[in-house]
Amino acid sequence: MTADMSIWEKLSYYWEFPFVRYALIVGCLVALCSSLLGVTLVLKRYSFIGDGLSHVAFGVMAVATVLNLSNNMILVLPLTVLAAILLLQTGEKARVKGDAAIAMVSVSSLALGYMIMNIFPANSSNISGDVCTTLFGSTSILTLTGTEVTISIVLSAVVILLFVLLYNRIFAVTFDENFVRATGMPARTYNLIIATIIAVIIVLGMNLVGSLLISALVIFPSLSAMRLMHTFLGVVVLSAGISVFAALLGMLISILFSTPVGATIVSVDLVVYGICLIIGKIMKR
Repeated sequence: MTADMSIWEKLSYYWEFPFVRYALIVGCLVALCSSLLGVTLVLKRYSFIGDGLSHVAFGVMAVATVLNLSNNMILVLPLTVLAAILLLQTGEKARVKGDAAIAMVSVSSLALGYMIMNIFPANSSNISGDVCTTLFGSTSILTLTGTEVTISIVLSAVVILLFVLLYNRIFAVTFDENFVRATGMPARTYNLIIATIIAVIIVLGMNLVGSLLISALVIFPSLSAMRLMHTFLGVVVLSAGISVFAALLGMLISILFSTPVGATIVSVDLVVYGICLIIGKIMKR
């Protein structure tokens, strides 16, 4: 009882700080957006595109750090969107297939980003700390400014609105792209929209869990929901609920026990997946 009271007292104490409220709001929004298209990525077997784009964002962020940009999203967001479109086109064309292209871009961007941060260390007093924060989201979610929160809310609202408006088309492209083309619908355009939305989600999610763990935020809730639901809409709705729950619980645990934010959220996602896996097997029996 005393332990419970102390936890609630801690939560009420931390809630008084604006940066904690900012982190919880943005974290839940990013988790919600990530889960919406996670189902599509899993079903279209593009699960690893999150890794590729997050590493591209890391490389661009390194350049933005060297250039001393006050808001690195000005550079990171458009270039990550461009990389998403190019990756999709490369996968469709020929010589370098999707998985190989993603792996090539992922490793190259990660290596170049880290090299740039080491070659130009004058702009950072703690290279290892900056790299760790960017890769694992250690404390960046707790240092958001009011402007960054506003940008995150606006971009999240746009992602959710686009998903709702294009739900039927995303559903069609996810399950039968050839049929969509046969009916005369611009499947390529919808794929580009999906790629753009994914890039926006990746950039938003880097502040929450870091570039190395962002794929878990996109994929785990979808896989968990698929253990229990058997319709596209059911999986999307449950995935959104699981994602927001895991992000909120992970951030609260991180705040209370001073654990790394990104790793804690992913750990909660992993536990939830294990529970859903067990429940799914019981339901089948």
